[in-house]
Amino acid sequence: MSDTIHTLSTTGMTPKRQIQSWIDGLTSLCGHFDVDPLEASSLEGRIDYTSVSRLKLCQIEVSQHRIAHTLARAKANEHPYIKIHFQTYGVSYFEQEGRHIEINPGDIIAYDVSCPHSIISPAFTRHDVVIVPKALLRDRGFPSQRMPACKLSSKTGTGRIAHDFVHATFDEAAKLSANSAVGVADSLIDLLLLPLREADTMFDRVGPEAMYVRAQFFIREHLRDPDLCIDQISTELGCSKRYLHMLFSERGTTVSDYIWQARLQNCRQELEAHAGKTITDVAFSWGFSSSSHFSRVFRKYFGVVPSSIHKAQQGAASSGEH
Repeated sequence: MSDTIHTLSTTGMTPKRQIQSWIDGLTSLCGHFDVDPLEASSLEGRIDYTSVSRLKLCQIEVSQHRIAHTLARAKANEHPYIKIHFQTYGVSYFEQEGRHIEINPGDIIAYDVSCPHSIISPAFTRHDVVIVPKALLRDRGFPSQRMPACKLSSKTGTGRIAHDFVHATFDEAAKLSANSAVGVADSLIDLLLLPLREADTMFDRVGPEAMYVRAQFFIREHLRDPDLCIDQISTELGCSKRYLHMLFSERGTTVSDYIWQARLQNCRQELEAHAGKTITDVAFSWGFSSSSHFSRVFRKYFGVVPSSIHKAQQGAASSGEH
């Protein structure tokens, strides 16, 4: 199963202990920060948090305060995360590398945690946070250097869809199997990157990093198409097949391997979630055209045959009916 929901609350603590508890909580999630209650007599805060695969999801509410990751504390690899911050109540003020950004309800701010920064909340605030290891973004073709802070909107479009998915993922996290959690985390990262792509802040549209990300998105959007192939992808993206081969080989895989591995992950997730569907139905719905071929590559990839997962899920469903 995936992680359960954990809670940190400063209620009932002494003011000194409240601050230390908040520092400890932030440290365990994404690195050490200085905390200042801004002349208030106490720091009243609560963090509910969980993990979905390698992502950390948090729901935070806290009284007036300032947090800061200072230059003096900045060390290589100490804060190797990108943080996606959804403001839901109150106003905060973000500062990083001379940039000052006001964050209001409905705003998203995405930023590199490793780069010194501060956030001041002069009154009570609520926000949802997704903490993403940089390594997961590098896997999707993003450069490893520092990412400039970016303000977006969660009120409409892809930002709203991403925020809704964050809420649903948080609510269902404890019910996910380990394999399902991986698939959900991958989908969540892809959704979170959509508004960033639209803002055009993270990559050059014509560079290799951008092309690799565009290829990934096109593949995931067309996984159910049994005719999906490198010819179709190269035509859609306006690049040569040789160039696509190079992009994927530089990341240790091939276009075809990426496609069938993504299909297999979706098939397993569906077999675990829907006992009423047959193995053939699931395989064919995700672009496989042969049951025997599907079973063979499924066993090679996961080490088990699909029928064992299907039977286990059917057994769980039957026991739940009694």
